[in-house]
Amino acid sequence: MKMKMWDVTIRIKKNDELDGKRLHVLVMDLLINAGVAGATIWTGVDGFGKRGKSTLHLEGVAVNMPLIIEVIDEQAKLEPLLPELKRIIGDNGIVSIQEVYVV
Repeated sequence: MKMKMWDVTIRIKKNDELDGKRLHVLVMDLLINAGVAGATIWTGVDGFGKRGKSTLHLEGVAVNMPLIIEVIDEQAKLEPLLPELKRIIGDNGIVSIQEVYVV
């Protein structure tokens, strides 16, 4: 049996902050406190966007690398979180939503 769910993808940079706290930490805390089933943070090695390029250098120094936070859960659980996610992310990234089927 398949279930229709939402896949919320958040694209930011590792060093992005709001009020002195890293965005990815704030997002994960929000998701955990909301009882979301789970989330994964993916680290990118290269990327660019409206705020320029973000690259991970492999010579031992991590520069402001791209991060993708992916969350899959029911629409009823994720939709109420969208205003707070937008507040946290602001102009630092992008939040996208796709309907997916989970088996």
